[in-house]
Amino acid sequence: METIEKYYMLKEFYIPTYIFMPESSVEQVSQIPTCPVIVFINTRSGGQLGKDLIVTYRKLLNHTQVFDLRDEAPDKVLHRLYSNLERLKRDGDTLAPEIHRRLRLIVAGGDGTAGWLLGVVSDLKLVHPPPVATVPLGTGNNLPYSFGWGKRNPGTDSESVISFLQSVKEAREMHIDSWHTVMRMKCPRRSPCDPIAPSDLPHSLHAFHRVPKTDPEDMEYSYTYRGGFWNYFSMGMDAQVSYAFHSERKLHPEKFRNQLSNQKTYLKLACTQGWFCASLSHPMSRNIAHLAKVKIMKKSGKWENLEIPQSIRSVVCLNLPSFSGGLNPWGVPSKRKQRKRDLVMPPLVDDGLLEIVGFKDAWHGLVLLSPKGHGTRLAQAHGVRFKFHRGAADHAYMRLDGEPWKQPLPQDDGKVVVEISHAGQVKMLATKDCIAKGIHESPAMSTVHTDSSSSEDSDDDFTEERRNFGAALSFRYMSDVKKQ
Repeated sequence: METIEKYYMLKEFYIPTYIFMPESSVEQVSQIPTCPVIVFINTRSGGQLGKDLIVTYRKLLNHTQVFDLRDEAPDKVLHRLYSNLERLKRDGDTLAPEIHRRLRLIVAGGDGTAGWLLGVVSDLKLVHPPPVATVPLGTGNNLPYSFGWGKRNPGTDSESVISFLQSVKEAREMHIDSWHTVMRMKCPRRSPCDPIAPSDLPHSLHAFHRVPKTDPEDMEYSYTYRGGFWNYFSMGMDAQVSYAFHSERKLHPEKFRNQLSNQKTYLKLACTQGWFCASLSHPMSRNIAHLAKVKIMKKSGKWENLEIPQSIRSVVCLNLPSFSGGLNPWGVPSKRKQRKRDLVMPPLVDDGLLEIVGFKDAWHGLVLLSPKGHGTRLAQAHGVRFKFHRGAADHAYMRLDGEPWKQPLPQDDGKVVVEISHAGQVKMLATKDCIAKGIHESPAMSTVHTDSSSSEDSDDDFTEERRNFGAALSFRYMSDVKKQ
């Protein structure tokens, strides 16, 4: 690409410094950017690729519109940006409203990093939230793959980044469901019940402190965590293998330099953790039915029991058609199976329904590699609740959008409850290679109802936690309120 041509092309994405920094003097721009972007990069992702990528983006764009997530969290960046945009609009700046209207976000990292940013955007409660494009820098890369951004780690040279920016400019907006997760640990006094250390929490799960409404002396100890996911929540052996992988990567980051070697290590850990065969040395290999009672909320708006077969050792609550590096565990059920299992529709990413799938072991998972392979389809639901049996185990392994953690399970009279509910939608950017399908692409489903909040049997104990994902402090701007 010629130097002059490249210069004018990059101006379409350029945001001047004064838009971010109130103390900077106003800069006169030669052209209004048609696709202004803010870039968030997790430089810990992708081995050396994240570090190389941020160098290239900062060379091509304004340094101040490219952020290293190690140095600054996205909620602080966006708070500062939107506050300054409102000030500039009040002062009559002509560029600020155009940036506000056309802004697009790019996040480079794994699925967990993308979920972190999506949680922040959701919590900001903007009337016109910016859509998000994802650069695949992780191991699974299910979010980028679902929306056509690929699943292989990208090139970090200038031409590759320019090509990606062009794709961002040409991408279409697509709504996807947001799923809120609340986890409550309750333990009676004088009972051992350790909260999860903040460093062990996924980016998209946050501790939430409630003010007791009754005498604290009569209260149970209560540790509450809230967050969200956009791809999947899983529990069981798949999360255990993922936890082992992440723990090993924390201890020896030098061994995890590229995607191919990471995937080989992941497969090795799947063998040693007992995912291919039950392992006596890993008690968490026991089945899901032994660990928890599962309830789902279907169209009626009432909770009902979901029977989990005794052979199932992993359960996945799926929102997107990609899991474990691009595999589709739900598959395409025939019309006969849809009627037999009370499946109300093909899976869509904005229908307010989760697809719940079970796996017996890794051999069962390998079935997904065949053209019509799928896991055990358990249900479709507007909400899911896991209530763990007392004394079933010391801990359980869980995962939100690729980020695992080891969840302590209290003994005696304590309990752990995880509830998943629909929580609005966010906007993603999709390319022509997008495999995710929405309601607008399925005419028969154009009148689908996605609100399940009117349940007659809803648990009011979770109401306060459901207000936000906990990723950022909510706020609204006067100009946004006036537009409502």
